[in-house]
Amino acid sequence: MTETDPRFTSVAELFERFGQEDPDYAGQLAVYYEGELVLDLAVGPDCAPQAGVGADAGPDDPAFGAEALTGVFSCSKGAGAIVIALLVQDGLLDLDATVAAYWPDYGQAGKETTTVRQALSHQAGSLGVAGGFTAEEYNNSALAAARLAAEPPNWRPGIAFSYHGLSIGILMEELVRRITGRTLQEVYEERVRAPHGVDFYLGLPESEEPRYRDVLKPAAAPLPFIDPYGYLGTAFNSTGGFTREDGQPGDLLDLPNSREIRAVGMTSAGGVANARGLARLYAAASTGVVLEDGTRSAPLLTEHTQTIMAEDQVFGLDRADGGLKAFGVVFMKPTPEKDFGSWRVFGHEGANGAFGYADPAYGIAFGYVPARAEEMGTLGRNGRLSLSVRQAVLKALVA
Repeated sequence: MTETDPRFTSVAELFERFGQEDPDYAGQLAVYYEGELVLDLAVGPDCAPQAGVGADAGPDDPAFGAEALTGVFSCSKGAGAIVIALLVQDGLLDLDATVAAYWPDYGQAGKETTTVRQALSHQAGSLGVAGGFTAEEYNNSALAAARLAAEPPNWRPGIAFSYHGLSIGILMEELVRRITGRTLQEVYEERVRAPHGVDFYLGLPESEEPRYRDVLKPAAAPLPFIDPYGYLGTAFNSTGGFTREDGQPGDLLDLPNSREIRAVGMTSAGGVANARGLARLYAAASTGVVLEDGTRSAPLLTEHTQTIMAEDQVFGLDRADGGLKAFGVVFMKPTPEKDFGSWRVFGHEGANGAFGYADPAYGIAFGYVPARAEEMGTLGRNGRLSLSVRQAVLKALVA
């Protein structure tokens, strides 16, 4: 643990209890409030030596402290969405234009009128490709995009939605490539990560590898059958991982533990971060961050752009798995089953329980990363911490 802003002591105490209740628990929590880092904590075995601002994780230190990096899975989509938001803000991307206006090859096989808004809010029906993506395509979105462009949609675009777990990253990356001539990862590095000191990588440099800690798996559970030809199987079918043709899920949680995946930083699920990096990403985007001289940087996204991206596009039952979900433009939105903020909130959760978001109504940016994959949602650790942070802000406002 580290020193905590007194207004957020209750949050720190809740976080510390996770370690007291489970001796094997390790995790990171960071929160910005009005651009200032007010919580930066690590809990778990051997975390203390490197917990807190300015501490370093040495190459031989296995501790999961605040400086350690690990896979954050679909939190990567949130980083990609901020790049998309910048293109919208710059007037380079019109959400109501067709995808084919930027990517002509996509406009075939029933996708001619699919809009960017539909594609980036899980309504396009471009869940995947017949037989799944190969391992090579999985880590090269240009190859994957060529196959996805030729594929007919799984439903008439706009009549339903389902989480495009793999393909929404491919869609984002190809749109950025067509508009800018550069990869999404390059734009993210130059416009977002490097200038704002964000410890969240879409493409982990070799120099940062000593800080990487493998994602740990939960206790083994029976593997469910997933029909590879159904909606859910189509969305996650890949010979490079995920659901295979035998109907058994591939091991998603091993994904970022591959150096090849980390080096590329695929926008669907290949990002690497710590909690501080997640929180700083969303603080930089929404409020700006307090600098060493006491001033605050301008936010990456204007209030208008934040509203455009955060506005609910879909809410209801996912066509594939029947779960209650809501999405803005790429970003996850709260539901009664996964409540994490106001109507203005925007962010994304990862398959291991990692979570990052900004809630401009509260002035907060939140980052949470567990060492071991865990339950998600309102009742999971990330949901309980999110609620505690919001309660602390409300209490501070009336104090």
